[in-house]
Amino acid sequence: MRVAEKTDVTSDTNDMISSTSSAANETSDEEITAGEEISENETEGEFPITVKHALGTVVIKEKPERVATIAWCNHDVALALGVAPVGVSRMNFAVDETGVFPWAWDKFHELGVDNPVVFDDVDGWDYEAIADVQPDVILAGYSGITEEEYERLSEIAPVIAYPNGPWVSTWREQTLINAEGLGKKSEAEQLIKDTEKLISDKLTQYPDVVDKTVAFCWFSADDLGTFYIYTNNDPRASYLGDLGMVMPESVKEAIDDPTAFSITVSAENADKFNDVDMIITYGDDELLKAMQSDPRISAIPAIANGAVVLLDSNDCVAASSTPSILSIPYIIDDYLNMLDAAAKKVK
Repeated sequence: MRVAEKTDVTSDTNDMISSTSSAANETSDEEITAGEEISENETEGEFPITVKHALGTVVIKEKPERVATIAWCNHDVALALGVAPVGVSRMNFAVDETGVFPWAWDKFHELGVDNPVVFDDVDGWDYEAIADVQPDVILAGYSGITEEEYERLSEIAPVIAYPNGPWVSTWREQTLINAEGLGKKSEAEQLIKDTEKLISDKLTQYPDVVDKTVAFCWFSADDLGTFYIYTNNDPRASYLGDLGMVMPESVKEAIDDPTAFSITVSAENADKFNDVDMIITYGDDELLKAMQSDPRISAIPAIANGAVVLLDSNDCVAASSTPSILSIPYIIDDYLNMLDAAAKKVK
């Protein structure tokens, strides 16, 4: 059953923001802005609704009964809102052979689903498989779908894409825009408030973590000549702010493009980042040994002091470092324990 229609596609994705309104209202797309109340009669959960995202606008005429999700953890939002998707993307690391994270499994089971359809789409969208589950809507609020992919997916069902740009949706934005597609924005807002309170309560148990300067980086033990630091446009880096940590001034000063996802740093300039208390990166003890043995990289205090969180790519903590509304409560204690251990090494 197709219960919605796509109304337009724009070329300028950076200026787009999301909103939901009554489709019965005659307000044009251009007049819709985030959080704007379009109709005095708008009521949560009533359809039709209009959802505007970075790649266009969809009018959802009826409540979606069959929800498909693609890309990273968009299914977590549906599950958190009590909706079991009829098909979900396979996660590409830190999962078992099922391709589903344990926090999602728990919710599937809670909702009475023991064998969800998992799209084998790590290397590209499986359009046929997505079409086979006959979705009423496709959620992709945190994804990197292109306009071409959006158009093709929209031939299957209306697509809820990201609100601002590819792969930059925070866990809050991911939750809200996907929830809009389900007509559950108010429920999502409450979930976000509950999660924020959980984080705040947990942080009282980890005072050493709060106010530390931190950089989420990517290093290769095979080539330490260059490394990468994620900016706050990346949800895994911005999440560290939720956890009470701050971006070092040296990192802020190194960001030339405010829309950049990451910055590239030559090891020769590593000493400029002498205000970094802690580093988070993917790797193991061998990587840390290599970094500490490198006179250029070890100029960063976090590395010299061993104040480094090493995320095992086969572990759920690594997966949840790019957070979702479900993964945060499931793994926050483990993540904070690792951050706390590193924080205690800060000198």
